[in-house]
Amino acid sequence: MEKKDLKSMTLAELTEELAAMGEKPFRARQLYQWMHQKLAADPEEMTNLSKELRERISREYIWTVLEPVDVKISAVDGTRKYLFRLEDGNVIESVLMRYKHGNSVCVSSQVGCRMGCRFCASTLDGLERNLRPSEILEQIYRIQRDTGERVANVVVMGSGEPMDNYDNVVRFIRLLSSPDGLNISQRNITVSTCGLVPEIRKLADEDLTITLALSLHAPNDQVRKTLMPIANRYGLADVLDACRYYFERTGRRLTFEYSLVKGVNDNLEEAEALARLIGDCHGHVNLIPVNPIKERNYVQSNRKAVEAFKNHLEKRGLNVTVRREMGRDIGGACGQLRKSYMDRKEG
Repeated sequence: MEKKDLKSMTLAELTEELAAMGEKPFRARQLYQWMHQKLAADPEEMTNLSKELRERISREYIWTVLEPVDVKISAVDGTRKYLFRLEDGNVIESVLMRYKHGNSVCVSSQVGCRMGCRFCASTLDGLERNLRPSEILEQIYRIQRDTGERVANVVVMGSGEPMDNYDNVVRFIRLLSSPDGLNISQRNITVSTCGLVPEIRKLADEDLTITLALSLHAPNDQVRKTLMPIANRYGLADVLDACRYYFERTGRRLTFEYSLVKGVNDNLEEAEALARLIGDCHGHVNLIPVNPIKERNYVQSNRKAVEAFKNHLEKRGLNVTVRREMGRDIGGACGQLRKSYMDRKEG
């Protein structure tokens, strides 16, 4: 029989599970706190639970703990990039970024990715598998325990397409924001998607208050298709209709991610087209100077082009930020550390 994953259970589910073992409800709450507040790395740490119960948990259930394989620390800004090994030998990466407003952790939702976006290292080797809720949570738990610093903000923007692992990601959000766990406000959680229309609409009806970020990267379908294969399945008209629906249902302003690639999508004509496209979508634009990866020939737009693009959007009444580059000296972009590790392993 397949073992159950304790850290992916809600408190109610855990209470029911322990009741079937003959344990009282308060034991479930103790166990839940050990996993999601005290961030126990081993059942043996749970000293207020009986030895018999700890042994049974170790024997009969999955106790998910990620093992750090590599940690790179930026000499520039202190960004920490973690490579974690899963129990099946796969590796994933997470990033801790320190800001004045608190620590942010960028987590992966899949091992690899099948979306095929042309500027992203995560997708180069395809999709291996989805991550369980516990494996997404554990990235935050191990980082918080490693640094001793509280995580204030979480972005599901690492390797993988979150909406391609929909049920596990939604469960992860509910566990992360539970008052019985780390209790991170849903308003401090951002989920990024390349534009899976049915899942965006489904997410709008989940009664969550998270921020949705759309990887837009082009102001028209023609250019978007050259960058993102998903654009062949869902056109911008349908994607933006789903985004408007998300805003109507949640009242949460959207973020439009736009990676600037020199000579591809960074001229003022495209800035104007972008302003016309999303002017009524209740969101703000996050411009991202693309992180070059050796497997692609994309080049980052220069500072002058980035500023001109930003200024044009602001003149058209849009709220615009330019993403501060973090961890460039340690391969800060999605998938870069994992890709280099896999290449070394295979070599």
